[in-house]
Amino acid sequence: MTDENKPLNFIQQIMSNDLKESVVNKIITRFPPEPNGYLHIGHAKSICLNFGLAEQFEGMCHLRFDDTNPEKENEEFVKSIIEDIEWLGFKWDGDIRYASDYFDQFYIWAKHLIMKNKAYVCELNSEEMKESRGTLTLPGTNSPYRDRSIDSSIQLLESMKTGNIEEGSMTLRAKIDMSSPNINLRDPVIYRIKRIPHHRAGDKWNIYPSYDFAHCLEDAIEGITHSVCTLEFSSNRPLYDWFIDNLPVPSKPRQFEFGRLNMSYSITSKRKLKLLVDAGFVDGWSDPRMLTISGLRRRGIPPIAIRNFCDSLAVAKTDGLVDLSQFEFFVRNELNKSASRAMVVINPLKVVITNLPENHSEDLSVPCHPELSLGERILPFTREIFIDESDFKKEYSKKFKKKLSLGKRVRLRNSYIVEADDYLENKKGEIIQVNVSLLPESLGEDPADGVKPKGVIHWVSADKCIDCNINLYERLFHEPIPDGNGRDFLETVEPESLKILTNCKAELSLAQAEVGKPYQFEREGYFCKDDQNSDLKKITFNQTIALRSNWLEHKD
Repeated sequence: MTDENKPLNFIQQIMSNDLKESVVNKIITRFPPEPNGYLHIGHAKSICLNFGLAEQFEGMCHLRFDDTNPEKENEEFVKSIIEDIEWLGFKWDGDIRYASDYFDQFYIWAKHLIMKNKAYVCELNSEEMKESRGTLTLPGTNSPYRDRSIDSSIQLLESMKTGNIEEGSMTLRAKIDMSSPNINLRDPVIYRIKRIPHHRAGDKWNIYPSYDFAHCLEDAIEGITHSVCTLEFSSNRPLYDWFIDNLPVPSKPRQFEFGRLNMSYSITSKRKLKLLVDAGFVDGWSDPRMLTISGLRRRGIPPIAIRNFCDSLAVAKTDGLVDLSQFEFFVRNELNKSASRAMVVINPLKVVITNLPENHSEDLSVPCHPELSLGERILPFTREIFIDESDFKKEYSKKFKKKLSLGKRVRLRNSYIVEADDYLENKKGEIIQVNVSLLPESLGEDPADGVKPKGVIHWVSADKCIDCNINLYERLFHEPIPDGNGRDFLETVEPESLKILTNCKAELSLAQAEVGKPYQFEREGYFCKDDQNSDLKKITFNQTIALRSNWLEHKD
């Protein structure tokens, strides 16, 4: 947001001009989620935009919960949203705000509209109301209650408020224009009866304001100068302005819309994400395959990678589809710079160094990062070690020239050079052990005979390592647009999106691995300790991302 060489997007241009022309004295934005689910990568773009704009123009950004639907909202979602925003590295100005803070004022303004003959209590049920609203090509028809007297509407609204009216039998509607080409202006509902306890207000209210009624008034109360929201709200802007123009609000905010973030091979709809959770396709809202912010955090995605990705996106007046690989680029770029290195053998094969004594053990001090000053870690080097089974081939070939094979050499990462002598098989013909010879004086040095190894492989001590589980992930959907062409997006869920490996061996230093700290498991990818499935006996590591994308290769 602050890159001086980057041209201003259209919202930045508006704000810059408004400040220059003294339309506003200070930029005040807000991020106003409804606490009815967990935030996802699409919300991250809005968070970065609103907080970033406030920072760029030395203004303020509010955090406000639009909690006007008590049946869908709870404190669990409130807490998760707060945690997500803080994790991304943003801080809102002032206290956290809630739509419910202003319920009393909303009610006063609702009565104001009635007194100005711009609202009325309607007794049409939802189906009747839908039928009377008309279509995009046909105007609506007036409710038979549209000309109800002001006194009658005031009395009925009060009865609705006190709980004396049955739920669903009455609503308060704005009196605007039933023939308007914008259906949102055809006498929208601004209050409905809901006898449901509110997560903050408890049982105080039996009626709740609609989002369209409350949202603009919240902005006006808080002095929001630029209400920045996604493009699907553009048709709601005339209604936003109507309420602002017809009520004695303390300020006149303006709404601006930008294209929402849609990502390939993913879903960014709260409703559809909930279906994935409820149907058991994923392990809750924080499943690492989900592009929820809590899922990204659990997977080990660095928050700065999310912020850099969001800042790279165009802020335009049209929706677009961003390829998931673009996001993965920012993740890899950040992890390559910051992740500590470690060695983990995912498919262990025992190797015995026959020319070392059985009790041999030495500690090798190696850097945690090849370039950054992240300290040193100790690698115990013993007579028996594990390598990945894919790193040994019986016979040498050019295709596997960097692997260990009979009569050939490899260097053990950060350690010695070894040469394969023979191997052992079980009754099934599976290799269960490889015997090798260590080249003395080859620790960090070329061999004395001048025959250099062609490959470097990772390893861990067989005696001094930890057992761990590894969760490997593929993309959750096998179609670029899971819900495209009207299909059921659940039918595009990749059945092999999660692979759990339970017999992995990790270097001893990872016993102290911290939740949230990224690690590059050398030659394997980037991983982090799982905060939900790890215990003292066996740690679980989640794959953050592979060292490079192999998606197309995998699918071909």
